[in-house]
Amino acid sequence: MGIVGRRRQAGRTSPPPPGAPRPQHPATLTSLIPAVFLPVLIFETGMGALAPVLALSGRALGAGVGAAGLVLALLGVGQILGDVPAGALAARLGDRKAMLVASGVSAVTLTGCALARSVWQLAAAVTVTGASNAVFMLARQSYLTDAVPPGLRARAMSTLGGMSRVGAFAGPFLGAAVLAGRPVHDVYWLALLCTAATAAVLLGVPEVAEPSAAEREPASVRSVLRAHRRLFLTLGVAVLLVSSVRATRQTVLPLWAEHIGQSPSSTSVVFGIAGLVDTLTFYPSGQVMDRAGRLWIAVPSMLVLGLSQALLPLTHTLVELTVVAMLMGFGNGIGSGILMTLGADVAPPRTRSQFLGVWRLCADSGSAGGPLVVSAAAALGSLAAGISAMGAVGLVAAAALLRWVPRYSPFATTGTRRASTRVAGTAAPGPRSRPSPSRPDHAPSGSPDDQGRDRDRGP
Repeated sequence: MGIVGRRRQAGRTSPPPPGAPRPQHPATLTSLIPAVFLPVLIFETGMGALAPVLALSGRALGAGVGAAGLVLALLGVGQILGDVPAGALAARLGDRKAMLVASGVSAVTLTGCALARSVWQLAAAVTVTGASNAVFMLARQSYLTDAVPPGLRARAMSTLGGMSRVGAFAGPFLGAAVLAGRPVHDVYWLALLCTAATAAVLLGVPEVAEPSAAEREPASVRSVLRAHRRLFLTLGVAVLLVSSVRATRQTVLPLWAEHIGQSPSSTSVVFGIAGLVDTLTFYPSGQVMDRAGRLWIAVPSMLVLGLSQALLPLTHTLVELTVVAMLMGFGNGIGSGILMTLGADVAPPRTRSQFLGVWRLCADSGSAGGPLVVSAAAALGSLAAGISAMGAVGLVAAAALLRWVPRYSPFATTGTRRASTRVAGTAAPGPRSRPSPSRPDHAPSGSPDDQGRDRDRGP
């Protein structure tokens, strides 16, 4: 055989034996579209169609204003109740199966919503729907943490958050088209159709990458919470504050617009403009977080949101209200995916799903608590004071992120990234070479991304 023939034969790769795992290629944002972003977009579009009419469907069943508002709130309550069990379920079944289970449960509960004949039947079905939403989103976050290399993580998470925003933005318009001249309960059939389409995509599209080779530990959520209590009492509190400020913007805008005498149609336009700004800014924020560090987005996002909420009580005209609403949309939009990214940064590989369940509990609790503060202040007769208080919470959240993110995330800034990489590549003693006390079950280097950094450095 000639030299060229021998070289060609040497260059050929023999096929893997039957049953051997296929080689995995690094995930890219494009490769994640069919397996990750498309299912989330479809699912969240269905959920977005529900949001404006949940209270109205309660009213259609004879509920009073207070009970109808409770029906809407129960979607978030169900999500809070489902966060921790979602982590345990994803750890036991795997991310893909957990999403399929969540889709199946949502199909049953949405059917129950459509067929409900009393307010309490509707309330129970809405609560369980919220719990299944928690499973769905946690499973996608956990999978992305495994599949995406650390250098692409923030862009992937911000895009995941962006798909939720796009769904929440487009869903109400789709729901309005379906409900034209039809009963309000028909929107649940639209959501059911979206859920079925989501399950079909999950079954028909293969995952981009297999789960991490690191074995998952069948640890209880309580043990994970105990092992990482210091992190949850510091960075977890910061996450709760961030979520409370971000959720409050959806409450304060319509309340203040009504307070200054704006019509519902004008308020809807302002809300839509703010939502459009929010939706258009998610991807650039992921680029900044990957290249410059998490703090360069997390802190400005909270400063803009906090200051814009503090300015809201100073607005008296539609133009002023629109400008401040756009600022709020910008502040929230650039922070797309920041909490999921930070959760992925600090989650221990062996108990990732259980950890992220508690992490999302902190975030969802803040989302539920922030609007309650504003509502309580409004009930006491001072809506402006409640809005200003949440603006101050935004500034406190920015300070808390500035204090705690560099302690736990190796990707807080370019400086912490370089320091973490040096520690991972050497055995030199020093304060940074010790594992963080809040992450005792991590790899010996103490960082959840050691494997990713090893891949980045090469052999």
